[in-house]
Amino acid sequence: MRKSLLLLLGLFCLFFFHYNILLSQDTFSIVAVDPVTGEVGSAGASCIAGSIIISDVHTGVGVIHTQSYWNAANQNYARTLMNLGLSPQQIIDSLIMHDAQGNPSIQQYGIVDLIDSGRSAAFTGSNCYNYKNHITGPTYAIQGNILLGQQILDSMEARFLNTPGTLADKLMAALQGAKVPGADTRCLGYGTSSLSAFIRVARLQDTTATLYLDLNVNSAPIGVEPIDSLQVLYNMWVTNVSNYTNEVPDRFILYQNYPNPFNPKTKISYGLKEAGNVKIIVYDALGKEVSTLIEQKQTAGTYSIEFNASNQSSGVYIYSMIVNGIIVETRRMVLTK
Repeated sequence: MRKSLLLLLGLFCLFFFHYNILLSQDTFSIVAVDPVTGEVGSAGASCIAGSIIISDVHTGVGVIHTQSYWNAANQNYARTLMNLGLSPQQIIDSLIMHDAQGNPSIQQYGIVDLIDSGRSAAFTGSNCYNYKNHITGPTYAIQGNILLGQQILDSMEARFLNTPGTLADKLMAALQGAKVPGADTRCLGYGTSSLSAFIRVARLQDTTATLYLDLNVNSAPIGVEPIDSLQVLYNMWVTNVSNYTNEVPDRFILYQNYPNPFNPKTKISYGLKEAGNVKIIVYDALGKEVSTLIEQKQTAGTYSIEFNASNQSSGVYIYSMIVNGIIVETRRMVLTK
């Protein structure tokens, strides 16, 4: 009888241990900002479903990741502190002091904001599952636990820093840097880095409910790499946002929309002789802003984007291209309904 009880107790402990490892952890992630465009972003992956739960994006302010034994109370508390204007390090210090579970040693945090051209901080508790660590830079924080090793974090950082393009491009590249079988060691037997993956970016004009970029692979089939699945979604999103070619013009140029007149959709193309912060804004005939079609840092090349005027009245519209704060060119188009 005693042996049976001990066996049952042992099985329960083993189940409890594995239950906590499988359900209580989120593994590798990055938070980052672009002080030039004001964009803030978040990306991550884990060998559990729904890793996106760790992402808390504050439009125009910063991003918070609370991971390893994720706790809603800790995340809500961190959100309140960021809304109060505390720095990333102050938020982490307070989280450690007021941990909802009374055990900050099992928590991991990455926080970044836009103040002073970017501030970041991270924390990895001593009792997070190995391998665990974090890396911070002026505009980013990368953190992970249950990792294959330090190389996962180092690869994410290298990809983020060395990839040209927008903040979204850099975040997606950072995740690709972690696409190694067993990056989250729980997924080693599946031959994948993780089970779920996400990427999110907010522009200054976005709301919490309508982020510029919000893609999520909540749970990939066993053996299917979720970061590759996310990349497919990302590539489709890029195509929808702005068709791009590597043809580089010899000047900044805004082309005439086509078709023109149009009803209700038209394509606006433009070219960049070099990388810059680009805005395409549409105004009505009275000079009232109707829509900001694009507002982000882009590499040299030729782009096109669609203007959908379904909710607008017939008439003349003006569209302008602004690069690095300077109006490059303005054109007219006509909506006929």
